[in-house]
Amino acid sequence: MSLKKKIILSFLVSALIITLLSVFLYLNFVEIKKETAFLELTDTIRSKSLQLRRHEKNYFLYAPAKAEEESKAIYAYLRELDDILNNMNPSSMDRTASLKTLVREYREQFGKIERLLGTAMAESERLKISSPAYLKISRLIESNFLDKPLEDVNYLQEVFSLPSSHNLISCLNEFDAEISALRKTGENILASSKELDKTARGKVDSFINMSRTAILVFFPLFLIVGFGAILFIISNVVKRLQLITNLIEKTGKGDFTHISNPAYEWGKDEVGQLIRKFNDMEELLSHREKELLRSKKLSAIGMLASGVAHELNNPLNNIYTTAQRLTKKSGDQIPLSVKNGLDDIFSQSLRVKGIVSDLLEFARGREPHIMAVELRSFISGAYKHLGSTISTGNVRFSQELHPDEIVMYADPEQLEQVFINLFINAVDAMSGEGALTVKAEEEDTLVRIKVSDTGKGISRETLEKIFEPFYTTKGKGTGLGLAIVYNIIQKHRGEIQVESEEGKGTTFIITLPKENA
Repeated sequence: MSLKKKIILSFLVSALIITLLSVFLYLNFVEIKKETAFLELTDTIRSKSLQLRRHEKNYFLYAPAKAEEESKAIYAYLRELDDILNNMNPSSMDRTASLKTLVREYREQFGKIERLLGTAMAESERLKISSPAYLKISRLIESNFLDKPLEDVNYLQEVFSLPSSHNLISCLNEFDAEISALRKTGENILASSKELDKTARGKVDSFINMSRTAILVFFPLFLIVGFGAILFIISNVVKRLQLITNLIEKTGKGDFTHISNPAYEWGKDEVGQLIRKFNDMEELLSHREKELLRSKKLSAIGMLASGVAHELNNPLNNIYTTAQRLTKKSGDQIPLSVKNGLDDIFSQSLRVKGIVSDLLEFARGREPHIMAVELRSFISGAYKHLGSTISTGNVRFSQELHPDEIVMYADPEQLEQVFINLFINAVDAMSGEGALTVKAEEEDTLVRIKVSDTGKGISRETLEKIFEPFYTTKGKGTGLGLAIVYNIIQKHRGEIQVESEEGKGTTFIITLPKENA
């Protein structure tokens, strides 16, 4: 994962935690607001219920004198309670349904008591007419109708001998039951309003506690996740940057060794890519350094070879021409041993001239004269020239070019020297029998040529020295052939590599720019 994605991911995780906390707190705030509004209503209901009970008490104490006044007050509070309960939020209807039922029952019970009071007052009026004694104490008896109805019953039965079936006695007995039921309903209304108030306060406290808990949990989690992720990313990046810093210091001192840490520790983000690129650069620098050292070595050897060849060339020419002249003049007049000696001097001087010629060719290293070369016919021509110097009768030569016609720009004389030297080495490696294949591919800006043989292959130790001058494993020749090839390829701004495995043959891979301007 890239460094950018890691930072974005850690930010998103932190933002998600804060968002969850914010949403949770917002929902809690909405619920707290609802419960607070409901709590205000329950407080009003409780207050109205207390007022209702107060006027109920007054009604029973002061009836029938102030019955109408207190009755109006009780109905007024009942209407207010109805209004509050009927206009309640739909979500709170279920919680107040029982209270609504109690209020309805209370109204019905109070209405029944009012009707009983009217009946009792009518019976009392009739009794006043029939009993002068009752008329004298009727005001006291009537004032106790609602407050102490059973005491009135006892007194009327004892003093006036009213039977239990008398309408007034029946009304008073019924008063006692209805008043008890009304008081019970009133107490239930008050208890229910208190319970609603208590429940609403409990819910508000519960939401506040949940909000407090959420803040205590989510905010530290946000700090741990957010800062933890940032610290982890920063420490990881700093650790790997320190790795690069150490590598740069080693590179500055000329040490091009690769990073020793395993690749999985590099990471796959931008820093990991930087380490990989730097590691690749180390390998390239190491290769360039070897190329530079080899070029310097070749240059020094070339200068030495040029000086030696120049100094040897003149005396060698004198020896060669003198031996040739003595051989011609002496004819058959000299002893055979002398003639054989002159022939030997002639042939060895000729061999040394060849060595000197190779040294001069290696040392001269002229700049290439670039011109267009059609590769297929050029390679065929070079292989034909090879046939005049070594036997190629048992060699199966083939070419594979993609496309069939490849035109590139190079020095024809030097490029021919490259192919001839590689072909000679291939034929020698196959002991004159095997397959010699040349493959070439044209790419955008370069041409890649592979010269492969089925010879005995080259050991790993030899591969490292194969392009060094005067190095040979063939027991003959000067050991300059591949050094000359290397020089020519370098002057064409190309590269040459070799792949080989003992017993499986060798492949030289040449890469040359297509437009060698």
